[in-house]
Amino acid sequence: MAMAALATPASFASVARRRRWIERVTGLGFAMPALVLLLLTILLPLGALTLLSLTNYEFGGTDMDWVGLKNFQRALADPIIRRSLVNTLVYVAIVVPGGVLGALLIAVLVHRRKQTRSFYEVIYFLPVTSTLIAMATVWQFLLHPSLGPVNALLKWLGFAPVAFLSEPSTALATLAVIGIWQLLGFNMILFLAGLTAIPRDLYEAAEIDGCAGGIDRFLTITWPLLGPTTMFVLVTTMITAFKIFDTVAVMTRGGPVGSTEVLLYNIYLEGFQYFHTGYAAALTFIFLTFILVFSVMQTFALDRKVHY
Repeated sequence: MAMAALATPASFASVARRRRWIERVTGLGFAMPALVLLLLTILLPLGALTLLSLTNYEFGGTDMDWVGLKNFQRALADPIIRRSLVNTLVYVAIVVPGGVLGALLIAVLVHRRKQTRSFYEVIYFLPVTSTLIAMATVWQFLLHPSLGPVNALLKWLGFAPVAFLSEPSTALATLAVIGIWQLLGFNMILFLAGLTAIPRDLYEAAEIDGCAGGIDRFLTITWPLLGPTTMFVLVTTMITAFKIFDTVAVMTRGGPVGSTEVLLYNIYLEGFQYFHTGYAAALTFIFLTFILVFSVMQTFALDRKVHY
């Protein structure tokens, strides 16, 4: 009777509240390392970036003044920044379709191979493992107007040599081709993973229903089921293309005649060459805004068409 008297509804409610409190504290303890890492690596630097973008601080200086939105107004009125933004968008417009569609084509061709699949995977993935700055030096030699083997091949075929990196009309497109070359291997691996996850019995059922051609199977089965992979590859490729910096810094330094000036390279110049830290912070904020807007637009536009 005494034990029954102790087991009252109030005691059960107290035990339930204590259990919920323990679960919340435990969950918070598991999430705390990730929250601290997010705070230290993303939120605090983003807050510092926002504050710096509203000042005229210069690297190494001891004082700074609050200027509000003047840095952003200066950036929008600067013809060099507008040109670098256009160059960045052109570069992205070339690299994203080439890097995604090219990798998809290679993945489809490699996926069918049995004995040589590993060989092709290694060959195409090598550019991902190499240092792009070192490979940029190799590309400079390959594309040299007089010493490079590419122009030697053009001469042998009867064409005039092309100054790929010295002509304003070809420099940005050449850098875009190098960017596609670097992205193909990584994107191919992602597409291969997506192709491997597609059940083989779907192809067998489609063949029984009369869908025997390779193009028909690709359009009715492969392409729709690769929707989530394609969306991920498209967003990551776009972000990588927006972050073009290494090849510009090593191969062209923004030239010739500013034809390869991109936004990230101008941010580097303003922040670490001219020491205009506040202005560089405003440019960085604009750069991050562009990446966020384009990523969200792509995600929402593609998510409706993706078959999960």
